[in-house]
Amino acid sequence: MKGLIPAVFYGPGKSPTNLAVSPESLAKVLSGAYGRNQLVELDIAGTKELALVRDLEVEPVTRELLHADFYSVSKEREVRARVPFTTKGRALGVQKGGKLRVVYRDLPVVGTPDKIPASIEIDVSALDTAQSYRVKEVAMPAGVRIDFPAERVVASIESKEKEAPEEGAEGGAPAAAAAAPAAAAKAAPAKDDKKKK
Repeated sequence: MKGLIPAVFYGPGKSPTNLAVSPESLAKVLSGAYGRNQLVELDIAGTKELALVRDLEVEPVTRELLHADFYSVSKEREVRARVPFTTKGRALGVQKGGKLRVVYRDLPVVGTPDKIPASIEIDVSALDTAQSYRVKEVAMPAGVRIDFPAERVVASIESKEKEAPEEGAEGGAPAAAAAAPAAAAKAAPAKDDKKKK
């Protein structure tokens, strides 16, 4: 259909369904604080379906949206997601001449889709030279956990002489293959949008 882009809806217990969605509406959803972790409501032939954006195809030069994959979710079923990880405060060790090393730009989490936070932030103000912040010390919303070992270091203070490259984020889920009758769908944030805490 004119002005729409192809998409596919799939997931546990769902037959893959080809869709046509508004790129403007989809871009608006993705531009919010939650990004791809925004819980959205799809209207598929009059049936409401909850989903998360699992994969996107973007034109490399214009950054135009070309295709999207929507993964079916339920508020009773856990999903895996990657959440931006940031720090705040000026670390004590930095004030003494050390260097703050943030190991990850985002963290893998597991939880129900309506509980996934927009971001994870830690206060590093009290972190001194040679000290580190571990997964077990990161406060998370009830029902959500970081999918890393408890002792994994996420941030540390090192001396100026010792530097290490940051680890990048992992790629998203693979695109779904689908071959089903096309249907028009509207993508919009779910009515009970998560609120920033």
